Order: sequence, then C-alpha cells, then structure tokens
Amino acid sequence: MANKIESDPGRREAGPLPSGFSTGRALPPKPASKPPPPKTANAEPEEDDGHGQDDRPPSVGMVSAMPAWAISMLFHIIALLAMALVAGEAVQTEIPTVITSGPSDVEEEFSEIEEEEAPETSQDTSDAVADVVVTEVAVTPVEVTSLADDVDAAALSVELNDFGSETAPASDMMSTIGAIGGTGGGLGGRANAGRLAAAGGGGADTEQAVDRALKWIANHQMPDGGWSFDVAKCPSCNGQCTHSGVGKADDRCAATAMALLPFLGRGYTHTEGPYKKQVEGGIGFLVKMAVAGKGQAYDGGGSLYSQGLAGIALSECYAMTQDSRLAVPTQAVLNFIMNAQDPHGGGWRYSPRQPGDTSAVGWQIMALKSGNMAYLQVNPLTVKKAVEFLDSVQSDSGATYGYTGPDNRPGTSAVGLLCRMYLGWKKDHPGLQDGAARLAKMGPNDDLYYDYYATQIMHHMEGDMWIAWNDKMKGMLLKLQADKDHETGSWYKGVDGGHGAHAAGRLYCTSLAAMILEVYYRHLPIYKNQSVAEEFRE
Repeated sequence: MANKIESDPGRREAGPLPSGFSTGRALPPKPASKPPPPKTANAEPEEDDGHGQDDRPPSVGMVSAMPAWAISMLFHIIALLAMALVAGEAVQTEIPTVITSGPSDVEEEFSEIEEEEAPETSQDTSDAVADVVVTEVAVTPVEVTSLADDVDAAALSVELNDFGSETAPASDMMSTIGAIGGTGGGLGGRANAGRLAAAGGGGADTEQAVDRALKWIANHQMPDGGWSFDVAKCPSCNGQCTHSGVGKADDRCAATAMALLPFLGRGYTHTEGPYKKQVEGGIGFLVKMAVAGKGQAYDGGGSLYSQGLAGIALSECYAMTQDSRLAVPTQAVLNFIMNAQDPHGGGWRYSPRQPGDTSAVGWQIMALKSGNMAYLQVNPLTVKKAVEFLDSVQSDSGATYGYTGPDNRPGTSAVGLLCRMYLGWKKDHPGLQDGAARLAKMGPNDDLYYDYYATQIMHHMEGDMWIAWNDKMKGMLLKLQADKDHETGSWYKGVDGGHGAHAAGRLYCTSLAAMILEVYYRHLPIYKNQSVAEEFRE
C-alpha cells in the first residue's frame, strides 16, 4: 500500500494553503432525535372515565378495530420510517488532516513563498521547485523504527549509524552534521570555503578556477531550469563548445545533478550565493521529475546512476537550506534507491533489483550518506546489505575492489575505499591503509572519475600522503582548464573523465574537476584532528 509522506510539523512551513483546501476539520455530529408523534387537527387528549367506554377520537377507534396483523404491519411501517429518518441524517466525524494536491500544483513557482519565510532572491524565477509540502507522493514504506535492533548489525561507526526522521533545528543543523569541528565529513565547511582552501592546500588560484567553472556551468543551463550533457543544445552556447555529451543527451536527470553539485559544493544554494536563480531552477527540475516519477528521479534516458546523483544533490540542498518543501521529494528519491537495491547481493546497477556494480553502488551510498546527514530516513538493513556487496567485490583484505567481482582496478578501488570510510572503517584499518598507499603511489592522472574518488580519500587520510597528492592534482587541473572563447572555465582537452565521460562530455568533466578543486571544504576530513578545527570555530 502506498505510503503518504508528509512534512514534519516542526519544519518551516512553505506558505499558506492553496485555495480550495480545507483544514480537514468537520463539525461535531448532531444528536439523533426521535420524531414527534403525528397530530390531528383540533384533537385533544382524552382520558379514560373509568367505565371502560371508548371515548377516544374516531381515528383511534378505527385502529383498535383493525385486525391484529394489520396493526402489526402498521407499527412495523412506522418503525421503519422512523429508522430511515434517523439514518438519513449525515453523521459527521472529525478526520485526520491529510493535505494533497494534484499534478498541476507541481508547476507552481518556487518564489510563491511568503517573504518572511524565505530569503529574497535577486532574480525572477520560473519553472522552479514545486510547492511539494502539500503534495502526496506514493512510495513504498521504509519501516526504520522497527529495525532499530539491526543498527548494530550494520557495523557502522560514522554517522550512518544514526537513523531518524526528525529534522534538527535550523540553528544547529550544520554543526550537527559536520560544521567546523564536526565529524563525518559534514557540509559545514562550505561556509568557510576560502579559509579552508588556503589552509588545506588550495588558495586563490583554485578558488578562481572553481569560480570560472561555475560561470561556465551557469551559462549552459537550459531554459527549463535543467542541464543537458549535450551542451551544444543550450541556446547560449549554440555549438560554440566542443565535445558535447551526445551519447547521454537524454539523461537530463544526471546532467542536472552533475551541474548542481559544484554549486552546492561551493556553498551556493537557492537561498545563498550569487547563483540562487540557477540553483533554484535546477533543484526545481529535479523535484518535478521526482514527483512525476513517484520517487524515480530519472526517465527513459537515465538509470540508477542518475538516481544516485539526484539523491546527493537534493539531500545536500535540503541539509544546507532546511527548505521544508524539499523534504518530501528527497525522501521519496532515497526510498526509491533503497527499494531498488538488489535483495540478494546488496548492490545497485542500471535497473532496480539488478545485481550491482561498484560504480553505481558508490553513487547510491553517497546519496544515502547525504540523506542521513540531512536527517532523512535511511534503512539500516540497506546499509548492511551494501556492506555485504563491498565484501563480495574486494581483494587483498579490502585494499582493492573490482567492478562486479573481486579485482584490482584503480577507479573501482577508489570508490570502494571511500565507501568504506563513510561506512565506518577507522583510519588505521589495514585494508584502508594498504589501499590508500597504493592509490598514493599511482598518484592522480587524467582519469577524472578516478581522481574524484581518490582525491577525497587522500584528503581524509591527510598528512604527507595528502600533501604530495594535492600538489600534483591541483597543478594538473589548473593547467588543463580551458581559457579561450566560450569554453573558458570548462575541462575536456587533456583529461579523461573515465567511466562514461566520452558519452557525457564536457559538462561531466567540468563538474568532476570543479568538485575535485572543492575538496578542501566540500566534505570535511572524516578523521580530522579536533584541535585543528578549533582554529576555524572562532
């Protein structure tokens, strides 16, 4: 049976109810009353004079003269009529409030929130996030509370062991999920991007490169608010940029999520930063797809890879803004991910319930991790099964990982090790130590997919391993960023995005490169020394 997801009543309301919606309250029922007996004209009640003589009106005498069976029938008819009158009264009872809306409500603009309930944007909006706080989304229930005894069985020690549906107060959301001094690679460092970049190995040069990348991405947004890997289709580009991702042109979900992630990584949302209009349009595009698909954020052009990317983008945006309108569609997207898991092997691939591959598993685990940081519901058994999948594809005691089975491949090894970090492996775990050392020895290369995951691992490991990696990585990316004509700020020439890059093209490569250069603050180091963080807390 479909589960009706409703926003937590403690969350900030998105605005007044649409016209035509009631509060669901009904008037109390009217007490049923017995109908009065019929009266005849000029009739007065008669009393018995004690002599037995029938002095009643003729009509009463006629009744007494009727046969017994006729009197019985008359009384039954009167009784039935009386019952019909009582039953005919509408008995109203108070019913729970369940607010729903039709598909047309999804088309409402994001800017319809009252001024005092959301920061004012500097630009007009169109085709943006639906007012989904009153939208009913049908998804399969996730009974998190009934699985409390299984949390320990998931063998987790980093954030994903805290499951719940409550939303943290806006005042401490970011500190709880990993602001400066927090734990588990939270999102709070994005508010101090410049300072963290300078302290962590980046600086003005990396920040300028990110800014150029964001400008290029913003300039290639489609009129409907989303993005396309085929950037040549964008009216503002019109074929000026080479290497469009024509092979993935129909996967609008993945393209939009990939475009949004660098904005969010820099700390820019639809309520903060210079790209509020662009982020608003992109988030609205994903929300509409998720609502239309009842949790499935991709259409025929996408796959579960797209679903995982959408889950990351929506979860991060919700965690950073606490916009209550994002709670319902984001939870629906996460529910779809959990329900799409292979029930036997614990992985994900292209289609729901299909035996998994490590690449797809990486995106789904990151989506569930981001959702957990946003205080959305994550089923601990889903996490436990994902751990079992990683066990099935690991080699060398967890130092290396294959695609669909045990192997030693750089890209999938980087994915597997990062997932292990987020799923609870401690820094001194032998498999993690060995695996990170192997990646450090290989160093970054022109495969941006591999670099994206491996750079995060090195950043979490810190120390000399990170310093050596970072110097080579940022030098390569700064040198290869395009600086001419309409391609300025993007990446493609001289790099290889790996895993699907040729089909996804320049937008895909630019997104990965920008997020790599945001590593200094996009996720704080999981094992970060608390004394180092104190410097930024002041």
